[in-house]
Amino acid sequence: MDENFLLETQTAQVLYHTYAKNVPLFDYHCHLSPQEIYEDKHFKDLAELWLGGDHYKWRLMRANGIEEQFITGQADGYDKFKAWASCMPYAMGNPLYHWSHLELQRYFDIKEVLSEKTADTIWQSANAKINQPDFSARKLIEASNVYALCTTDDPVDTLEYHIKLKEDASFKPKVLPAMRPDKALEITDKDFKDYIERLARITDIEISNFERLCAALKRRIDFFHEVGCRASDHGFTCLPYEDYTDEEIEKIFKKALKGDTLTHKEADQYKTALMVALGGMYKKKNWGMELHIGALRNNNTKSLLNIGINTGFDSVHDSEIASNLSRLLDRLERQDDLPKTVLFTMNPKDNWILASMAGNFQSSEAISKIQFGTAWWMQDHRDGMIDQMRSLANSGLLGRFIGMLTDSRSFLSYPRHEYFRRILCNLIGGWIENGEYADDLEQTGAIIQDICLYNAKRYFEV
Repeated sequence: MDENFLLETQTAQVLYHTYAKNVPLFDYHCHLSPQEIYEDKHFKDLAELWLGGDHYKWRLMRANGIEEQFITGQADGYDKFKAWASCMPYAMGNPLYHWSHLELQRYFDIKEVLSEKTADTIWQSANAKINQPDFSARKLIEASNVYALCTTDDPVDTLEYHIKLKEDASFKPKVLPAMRPDKALEITDKDFKDYIERLARITDIEISNFERLCAALKRRIDFFHEVGCRASDHGFTCLPYEDYTDEEIEKIFKKALKGDTLTHKEADQYKTALMVALGGMYKKKNWGMELHIGALRNNNTKSLLNIGINTGFDSVHDSEIASNLSRLLDRLERQDDLPKTVLFTMNPKDNWILASMAGNFQSSEAISKIQFGTAWWMQDHRDGMIDQMRSLANSGLLGRFIGMLTDSRSFLSYPRHEYFRRILCNLIGGWIENGEYADDLEQTGAIIQDICLYNAKRYFEV
């Protein structure tokens, strides 16, 4: 993993080192804590910084037969780190092998290969840096050359720390909220009524019907926009679409508030109606609407009860998505309410569905208004990135792609952007050397810089 890691041709090396390497990055979807950024969190040790909240690593540790106490349990940080190190020799071909070593190199200047044999030396060397006064959340973001990042925020969030960061001139990277109203959509959830009451309190709107719900969400969208939000984010296991009338939606919403059981069709009618309403609100604000489709969550009930959500028990779903996605986008388009939209899939079988669907709804309102989003979650490895970019290149304009994101809770995850950039440059460099694309490195370099930063910057208007 030297300076030409993953760069298989001379052209790829020139494209990466001359054009891609030093461009600031825009991480437009992540799960970092704005409070930890504002408070400039310092970290106890490498285990807290590297393993805390990282369900990617936890899954590999379980696959290696490691007991849960050394993963999410109460074991000492050193013992957790040793357990993680024991996995590395067996992780050949896994992106975590590459990411882990890139992170050790970039943040700690450690070039040793991680294993049980080297764990003690690496633990001591990394912790010596972590314990320095200037090793902190903000410093890591700045050292990673971050132009801007978007966190993931519920409509009922106060955005207290986003506001404080916006007013803090000493910290240059932009930290922006992205609204994720999933809880407002999950009408069959046992906590739905309580959530609606929280939304009512923070907006000072009595939410007694669907119209008032939309009014409350519009008020929060207005507030989020003032704080700097330019994107929404939605997660769907199966993308819903059911035709509805306004009268049906009012009845369904009132049934849910009374605690009555809804049919699957009624739930999907409600979700469709709310997505259509939200889409129109986003369009008026010129936000980007991100749709993350296909994560089958909380598969292991026993572990869910013992450990909780977002702990590494999610996987790829295989539902059909083309028809419902088409109907949702088409309804928004017919109403002139279709916002800029980024389509993500967890399942590579859907790459061509999303890549080709994007082409149905492009317009002059924005360059590549409908984006086929980057390889996401279980696809953000080398093969997944290449498959996604090849699908996009074959069906649309790779040069207008808004590029990579981390989708991470870790302050050390930014080398994923480097990983992506190396793969991007290698892909295009190979096409050039094969005579499949013009050998104009200055023009190509500018396009690569667009993919690394400027396309997303223009798309989200940040």
